[in-house]
Amino acid sequence: MGKGLSVDQVRKILAASAGHRLHALYVVAATMGLRRGELVGLRWSDVDLDEGTLRVQQTVQRVAGQLHVLDAKTEDSEAVLPLPEVTWLALLEHQERQQGERAALAEVWQDHGLVFPSERGTPMEPTNLSRSFARLRETAGLPGVRLHDLRHTVVSLLMELGVPPHVVQAIARHADVKITLKVYAHANLDAMRQALGKLDGRLS
Repeated sequence: MGKGLSVDQVRKILAASAGHRLHALYVVAATMGLRRGELVGLRWSDVDLDEGTLRVQQTVQRVAGQLHVLDAKTEDSEAVLPLPEVTWLALLEHQERQQGERAALAEVWQDHGLVFPSERGTPMEPTNLSRSFARLRETAGLPGVRLHDLRHTVVSLLMELGVPPHVVQAIARHADVKITLKVYAHANLDAMRQALGKLDGRLS
């Protein structure tokens, strides 16, 4: 189980990715908590910028040396998620940027309708996304951070903000609320340590 990042660390990552062709991907990861394969598999047909919503329907994974587009994990994955304004704006900007990219690379571009494709429009290798993130975290001065930690951050921050667990479960699309609580308990260890430290101070 990974741990969530602090708000400051997330800001550093988003600042480091500003101007990068995948900046909007990192915004989506940091605000919506999508898994790596879900980010790579997201299609424009799953995003409604007029309504400001997103639906997670497919995931891209490498299985036995082949890239496969699979249905997303659970029935909960069918849920329609509302986009926060920062995410909506990032996707709007990204769409314009992609149209320019597609026009510039018209001869080699293969359109698959993906929000975050490779530089030729084809599904991005999940490992290439991990490599891109590895460079990004170095730039941000956060060498130990994993892409998946952004997903845990969304869960932890929402719980800290007092959002009910079943709502956080729906946003994270966890099959069971126990998973949501487990992620939060893990991330919350430091806060508990501080709280119990205060108790210790009172009693000793």
